[in-house]
Amino acid sequence: MKRIYILTLIGLIFFSACTDLDVAPKNIISDEDLLTNESGMEIYMARMYSNMPFEDFKYMAEWGIEFNSWLGAMGIEGTGEALNRDGICRAFTNERTPYWGKAFTLLRDANYLLETLPKYEGSFAKVMYNHYLGEAYFIRATVFCAMAKRFGGVPLVTKVIPYPAGENELEVPRATEEETWDQVLADFDQAASLLQPTSPKAGYANKYVALSFKSEAMLYAGSVAKYNETVTGRLTGFGEKTSVRVIGFAEDSWQAASKKYFKEAYSAAREVMESGMYSLYTNKWAADDPEAQYENMVDMFSDLTSPENIYVKEYIYPTTTHGYDAYSAPFIFKAPLASGTCPTLDFLELYEGFDRYDDGTIKTTSGASNTEGEYLMYDTPTDFFKNAEPRLRAYVIFPGDMFKGKEIEIRAGVYTGTEPVQPLFNNYSYANAETHYQHLDAYKGDPKTLYLSPREGNSQEVVDYNGVEMTAAGANGPFYDNGEACLTGLYGRKWLNPDPAFEAGEGKSDQPFILMRYAEILLNAAEAGVELAMAGESAPDGSNMLQVATEAINSIRERAGASLLASTLDAGETGRNIVRKERRKELALEHKTKWDLRRWRVQHYEGRDGFWGEFRDRNTYSNNSRYRFRGLYPFFSKESGRYFFDSRFQWVSLKTFEYTIVDYYFAIPGGEVSKSPVIDQQPNR
Repeated sequence: MKRIYILTLIGLIFFSACTDLDVAPKNIISDEDLLTNESGMEIYMARMYSNMPFEDFKYMAEWGIEFNSWLGAMGIEGTGEALNRDGICRAFTNERTPYWGKAFTLLRDANYLLETLPKYEGSFAKVMYNHYLGEAYFIRATVFCAMAKRFGGVPLVTKVIPYPAGENELEVPRATEEETWDQVLADFDQAASLLQPTSPKAGYANKYVALSFKSEAMLYAGSVAKYNETVTGRLTGFGEKTSVRVIGFAEDSWQAASKKYFKEAYSAAREVMESGMYSLYTNKWAADDPEAQYENMVDMFSDLTSPENIYVKEYIYPTTTHGYDAYSAPFIFKAPLASGTCPTLDFLELYEGFDRYDDGTIKTTSGASNTEGEYLMYDTPTDFFKNAEPRLRAYVIFPGDMFKGKEIEIRAGVYTGTEPVQPLFNNYSYANAETHYQHLDAYKGDPKTLYLSPREGNSQEVVDYNGVEMTAAGANGPFYDNGEACLTGLYGRKWLNPDPAFEAGEGKSDQPFILMRYAEILLNAAEAGVELAMAGESAPDGSNMLQVATEAINSIRERAGASLLASTLDAGETGRNIVRKERRKELALEHKTKWDLRRWRVQHYEGRDGFWGEFRDRNTYSNNSRYRFRGLYPFFSKESGRYFFDSRFQWVSLKTFEYTIVDYYFAIPGGEVSKSPVIDQQPNR
């Protein structure tokens, strides 16, 4: 009987097992589940977009594409915009996580959609079917563009590679840089032709999003093709394994390629401009009203209804958040850290509204340089900035200004000697950058006339002022041995949540990040137009390119509260540099400048005169491949109860950056090169 029961049980198991083999596993999602209906496509799109190489609050140049907002900061990659205390504050020469493996995963998703969706074309209205294909092309173009900016020529994987497969199918060598940019161009064009003019869902692309990103990509490609030629020895080379020109352009093709890409950049930007879909944000703007102009630009970065927004990465508390405020808010709001984005004096000098020495630097003394005369005195620190562009005040928190309902008290120290006050140093050169205030006799000597603070709180040095104890460095520092305070005398305001009721913390911020806005389109058109005019080319659409460029710059300047150009831009380096400088000002602290410096080829020593979009003698802040930036430090003078400012190289947590010609292209990940018979490392690596 036992044997009968066992045989019967085995038979039942065998029978049921055979039957179940014909039933699809319940935990496997098929193409039919995803690619035949709107809900499934929303899941597929969400997967792709969650892995896009967008640079927002969750991107740090030192980390790479890791989707990590830890230590979130802006403009700290050796661009001169801002400084940070940590090791992440370094020149943009590589990324900890190279954008390689993740790129090919996302390319496979896009290619799979392009190859598979046609099987289910009948499941969608024609307009939506085309739109989904357009999304795949947009994503593929964005990935190839992100790779090209980093590596030059890359493997152009434009179809799904089967696995397992033969070596010929699995191994795709690097294409030339020119072929790579041509692929980016073709994919953006395909995307723009298929996408709807407005996004069918929040977060999706549309025709004008594709055209906007195309204009940015082609501006990069045109610049590289042209300005590689200005680098000593021509910045180009062949791979050892394939003899393909993996970086740079051929001597007989770079000019034509540059003109082609600049024309594509101009045409794409002009199509967005002519569409009437977008405009500059002016909700609070009023002529001759600096306060309204400042408030307008503050609001612009958080208003999701802004007509300037072309493509935005949204965050929603508590499900999708970031930590920018937790790391870059002023010291008094630290939660858990602070002061991650401290703008430099060099950056301030891009903007109007300051008295200057003959060399263009901001004036702090009555003499011909900051080593001569006496310090200029101010009743309050904010008086120093009273004529500054409203745009600058929207980007930077000045000492003594208000933020989140509190005065942001910033002091470098208190001076107790007699007035007038002479310059604290007789040498402010690059070579003397490591001589600090605490090394001065005024601080170390007897009598002591300079009070500084090594730490915050009760450990601060204190001076009696009219019967009240005044801390040497105030609430925010700088504290000379604490790199977690105000490093430069300034704080970044752009992107911070200004609501007094908001309490910063890790993963508590939900401000949106604007990845593409209309001001950039105007700047793209202006720069491409001037570049084409310099090359003797005419506009693809028959427009007057220099007039378009001039009007674009003036519209941005008017909104910013800056002076307007008095005449039409010229087709030369002067006109080009005006556009570059305006781009540096308007798009500051938006992850744009580090790429602009690379494509203009102005970050290495010989090209660094153009680093700021204007001529600045590189020898004042450079030492061959190495360079540094300055802070603007406010001191309180006890005798008069007034303030003076000192300009010198970064005093607290001194950062020295380094950049050489080879850094314009990142190295290909070593593991990819060693395991592949066809993937070439960069020349000279």
